[in-house]
Amino acid sequence: MNRDDFKELSRLRTREARALLKTRSYPGAYYLLGYSVECALKACICRQIERYDFPDRKLANAAHTHDLENLVRTAGLDSVFQQDRLSNADLDVNWAVVKDWSESRRYDYSVTEAQAAQLYKACTGRNGILPWIGRRW
Repeated sequence: MNRDDFKELSRLRTREARALLKTRSYPGAYYLLGYSVECALKACICRQIERYDFPDRKLANAAHTHDLENLVRTAGLDSVFQQDRLSNADLDVNWAVVKDWSESRRYDYSVTEAQAAQLYKACTGRNGILPWIGRRW
C-alpha cells in the first residue's frame, strides 16, 4: 500500500458510504465512513516516508491502528489540527463526531439514519474532516 492507494481507498469508501446511505444501509455507511477517514490519515502518514527509504519502525507500528486520534498524531497533524479547530468551531464540532468512530462498530447493526447522516456530514460537509485532511495528504 502506498499514499495513492490510501487516497483512492478513502475516496472509494466515501462513495460506498454515500451509496449505502441512499439504500438505507446505515450501519454499513457509518462503518465505511470511519475507514475513509482512517485511509486519508494513513495517506498523510505515507507522505512522511521518502521514496526508497526504509520506514521507521516506531512510525510503522503507530500507523497500524484504527484509532483516529492516534493516527492524527502519527501523521504529525496534531498541532495544526488543534489550531484549526480552535479557529473553526464547525471543524471542531465535526471532529467531536468523527473521533468517536471505532472499527468495532462493524458489529453494530443498530446505527440509526441520524447517526450515519451526522457522521457523513461531519466527514464530507463544509468544514468536514475529509476535506481538511485532503489539503494535507
